Amino acid sequence: MAELELIKNGKRIDGRSFDELRPMEAKVGVLKNADGSAMFRIGNTVAVAGVFGPRKVFPKHQEISDRAVLRIKYNMAPFATSERGRPGTSRRSTEVSMVIREAIMPSLFLEEFPKTAVDVHIEVLQADASTRCAGLNAASLALADAGIPMRDLVSSCSAGKIEGTVVLDIAGKEDTEGELDLPVAFFKKQNMITLLQMDGITSKEEIKEIVRLAIKGCETVYHEQRSALKRKYMAESAIEV
Repeated sequence: MAELELIKNGKRIDGRSFDELRPMEAKVGVLKNADGSAMFRIGNTVAVAGVFGPRKVFPKHQEISDRAVLRIKYNMAPFATSERGRPGTSRRSTEVSMVIREAIMPSLFLEEFPKTAVDVHIEVLQADASTRCAGLNAASLALADAGIPMRDLVSSCSAGKIEGTVVLDIAGKEDTEGELDLPVAFFKKQNMITLLQMDGITSKEEIKEIVRLAIKGCETVYHEQRSALKRKYMAESAIEV
C-alpha cells in the first residue's frame, strides 16, 4: 500500500498553503432554550455550545461563596465521525472539558455571581480534527451571547507538523498521519496563552515557530468571533428600529 502524501507540489492534501486556515463560520443565538448559544465551524468540524445560568448550584455543596462555579461539559456526538462512537462520558471528553474550562476561566468575571453556577454544554456535531478548538471557540461566543461579563473572548486554533513542515490548522489525515498537533487558546486582551497541548515531539526552536503560527490563527478566529457577535446585535437593533 502506497504511503499517503500529505504535501504535494507545495500544497497540502486539501489544497491549502502551509499557513492557511480552513473556511470558518460562526453564529450566535442558535439555541432557543439556552441563555446564550453559538455555533463554530472550521472546515468540516462543527461544534455547538449552549450556556445555562447563572443559576442555583446543585448539589449545593459545590457552591462557592465568592464567585460562580464554571462547569463545562464537552461531548462528541456518536455520529460526528465516520465510525460511530460510544455515547456517554469518556476519559477524553472529561479531559477536554477540563482544559476548555481552564482556558476560558481567565476571561470571565465569575465574582459577579457568587453562589451560582454557569453551565456550558458543548456538542461536536461533526469532527474533522481540531474539535477542542472549535468547541472552545463556540463556548466563548456562547458565554458572550449569554451576557456573562467577560474581559475578552478566548480564541483557539491548532498548528503542527506534517512531513517535516510546520503548518496551520491541522485537519483530516494530517491529524492521524502527521507528526505533531498543537492546539492553542489565546486570550488576546491579556496577550496570554491559556491552552497549550502537544501531541508529538519537536525541537525547542521549532515549537516556538509552531506556537507563533497557532497564535496567528487564533487572531483570525478572534475576528470571526467578534464579527458573529456584531452581526447578531446589529440585526436585533435593526428590528427594534
